[in-house]
Amino acid sequence: MKRSRERAASELFAALYPRLAGWCRRLVDDDETAHEIASEAFTRLWARWTAVEEPRGFLYVTAANIVRDHWRKLERERRAVRRAGNEAAVSPYHEQADPSVRLLVQSLPERLRVPILLHYYADMPIREVSALTGRKEGTVKADLHAARELLRAHLRRSLDHAP
Repeated sequence: MKRSRERAASELFAALYPRLAGWCRRLVDDDETAHEIASEAFTRLWARWTAVEEPRGFLYVTAANIVRDHWRKLERERRAVRRAGNEAAVSPYHEQADPSVRLLVQSLPERLRVPILLHYYADMPIREVSALTGRKEGTVKADLHAARELLRAHLRRSLDHAP
């Protein structure tokens, strides 16, 4: 029994790790950080191995949460550098606004961010996102629409303030 679980875990790792690490790479734009996040997601999966019904979904949701924490840490560091350099006091508003999609996605509420990450970044169909998040497909579609509208509005505002 233990051997078969170990074999299943090993096969799961071989099948999913490269794709998960690649997905993380697109989100964090750094190979080393992406591999750290993917490894941490697997570590958390192994800690709950017998209790997790859907390992793939668990891995992607866990990785999305770790990526979110990574983005938050980067933003805190950025703010600290700005404060230390007094840049915020002298920079015009449009230079402070960062229209990068990554930061915009990060700023979404979790109920909108997770479906965006799973559907658009992990290429999961709406049915699978629905199953992983425990929401009805119609709710996932509505959340994706709301997230796209928020992102579109924020991008418009950022472009309006551009020089």
